[in-house]
Amino acid sequence: MEFKQIVAERRSVRKFTERAVPREVVGRIVGAALSAPSSRNSRSTRFLIVDDPAVTVRMAGMRDYGAGFLKGAPCAVVVLGDTTKTDLWRENASIAATVLQLACVDEGLASCWVHIDGRPRLKDAPDGESAADFLRGFLPVPEGCEPFCAIALGYSDFTPAPLPESDDAVRVTWLK
Repeated sequence: MEFKQIVAERRSVRKFTERAVPREVVGRIVGAALSAPSSRNSRSTRFLIVDDPAVTVRMAGMRDYGAGFLKGAPCAVVVLGDTTKTDLWRENASIAATVLQLACVDEGLASCWVHIDGRPRLKDAPDGESAADFLRGFLPVPEGCEPFCAIALGYSDFTPAPLPESDDAVRVTWLK
């Protein structure tokens, strides 16, 4: 698939079929994400792959908004940043998560990002338990690593609409 087509077809999909994603496919997707650029080649991003439906259902409880669709995802990849490697672990994790989502499209899969870093578990209790701490309660998050986001992935249950028209020219400035 051409890169332009991959970028054009990537959409946030929150509804998946029950079809399991083969581990070889997930391995190729994560392999692509492992090759993402990182600050000073620190390679500070780690991945925790969850393909147990009971665990993805439990993960959906990490936030009371914006994470419910994890219940229907056959697979989720928790993107972690190793804080001992660099202070730019968030940026590195973000780049890797984006590469992971583009690799999903290349493999015929759909995906959606659930933000974890800095998010409270309960919207009305912003100073309460964090989404990251909730996940640490049952996922094997390595010492020194922080959960940044989770990418739900699977086979889409529908065909997403194309992006709406936008005046993108206002977002770009050319210096002469």
